Amino acid sequence: MRYCINCCIHLLPNDLHRQCFRCRGPAHNNQKCPVCKGDSKVPLYADSKQMKWLAVLEVRTDHCESWNGFFCLRKGKLCSLMFGLIIMTLVMVSYILTGAKHGLLLIPSPFHYGAFASNPSLMDNESLSDMKDHYQPSKMNISYVRDYPSIKLIIDTITSKIEFITRQRPDLEELRKQEPHMFSVIPNKFLPNSKNPCWYEEYQGNTTTDPYATNSYALYSKRFRIIFDYLRKVFWNHLDHYKDKHYRLRCLPHFYIIGQPKCGTTDLYDRLRLHPEVRFSAIKEPHWWTRKRFGIIRLRDGFHDRYPVEDYLDLFDIAAHQIQSGLQSEAGREHGKRNNIIIGEASASTMWDNNAWIFFYDNSTEGEPPFLIQDFIHAFHPNAKLIIMLRDPVERLYSDYLYFASANKSAEDFHDKVVESLQLFEGCVLDYSLRACVYNNTLNNAMPVRLQVGLYVVYLLDWLTVFNKDQILVLRLEDHASNMRYTMHKVFQFLELGPLSEKQEALITKSPASNTRRPEDRSLGPMLPTTKAILRDFYRPFNTKLAQVLFDDAFLWKRT
Repeated sequence: MRYCINCCIHLLPNDLHRQCFRCRGPAHNNQKCPVCKGDSKVPLYADSKQMKWLAVLEVRTDHCESWNGFFCLRKGKLCSLMFGLIIMTLVMVSYILTGAKHGLLLIPSPFHYGAFASNPSLMDNESLSDMKDHYQPSKMNISYVRDYPSIKLIIDTITSKIEFITRQRPDLEELRKQEPHMFSVIPNKFLPNSKNPCWYEEYQGNTTTDPYATNSYALYSKRFRIIFDYLRKVFWNHLDHYKDKHYRLRCLPHFYIIGQPKCGTTDLYDRLRLHPEVRFSAIKEPHWWTRKRFGIIRLRDGFHDRYPVEDYLDLFDIAAHQIQSGLQSEAGREHGKRNNIIIGEASASTMWDNNAWIFFYDNSTEGEPPFLIQDFIHAFHPNAKLIIMLRDPVERLYSDYLYFASANKSAEDFHDKVVESLQLFEGCVLDYSLRACVYNNTLNNAMPVRLQVGLYVVYLLDWLTVFNKDQILVLRLEDHASNMRYTMHKVFQFLELGPLSEKQEALITKSPASNTRRPEDRSLGPMLPTTKAILRDFYRPFNTKLAQVLFDDAFLWKRT
């Protein structure tokens, strides 16, 4: 079996070199062909046949015949090279895009701060200086400490732009123009001698009519349908009949737990609803004033049909039924028991969430909302009572992150999100007022963590432009956790509730805490000390103002 060295060692079917399609052709010259000369070639033999020396270096497959020998080798290597370059490019792009976020780049990001090893046994409110004896610095800690001044400059810029300006309260007529249907449903006078703003409304349906057929809460949420199935069964038993007409009792809440999220509002709600004189909405957090009346279920999902005020009022029908029973009983008329039951609502978004205003109200106020939630609540019930539960805003933000983050949660990831949010907030305050940034929907959705929710004093001052200070009770979660009996007594006194038996009080004050941190989140440990120091610097001027407004230095959240 003979092979041709000059023809990429192409196997000749009949062992004759002159039939090689690479050497032979119309212009072939045996004298010029280096193979045909062959005088200096050293033949090898395989199976008793000659084979050139280099033939043993490579064996070709048949499919390369169509590429003409050596051209097959060159084209194959070119394709492999191009494929390798594409893979390398994709890897490098992924490395560049994600490397800075996770601390993988050889050149560190200018806004990446180092960490100290987490120690879950430490108190959450320890400051950076207090952590020195508890944490051993790793290699990354050096850059964390070195880069701290750069983010401190961002915080200093934000602090220099802080200005607490009293907002202008809108006129009642302006509110009527914005929400004419709401004002047509809710009257301006309520039943006398009642704590709750209740009134009778004529019911136009008949016995075959489903009074909750169009209620948006029932339509959009399966878990609420059981509640409305019960309401349908008892609805006709609670209608008042007068002169061949049917009337239903409608009520708004007497008090609101308005905030803040991750500050213990759920625990306060669970304890307060155990009081025999307190009734809440059928749903713990309707979020009607802030979201549902605008058609917002989740703002990132866009807008749905707006929930009318009638759907919100339906949520208080169970409480209204009990109030009506007191009104109709002879004992109730004689002893005034109708005043004992009060209705509450506990949406933790009520205090701060005004993100929807930009889509519905005239934007002629340089980025500040012309109307806020409290304007409308006060218009319908100027004597409403408001309860606010707050906690250290630094710890609140970390708890908020752990609760709402879906994946890849870590103290380092939280730190990165804090830095990014601070940069975004700085960009806003450079161009707009503090209030405009706090209520800026675009900014709030862009920030990876909800920094703005911890700016308690900004929201509180806006509520105080509408409600009197004695109508607002502000509590601290830290006090509630350390002395629950004391804080609950403050709430009972604020709401003017009746005395409790020892058994009832024990049930309310000694039950386990609600909505605590999940075990899997607890295992992540506290935030990084550097992150805590950054957030303390950011929130400090707001806490200082809050303590001044409330005349209570406890709201400075300093470590004692």
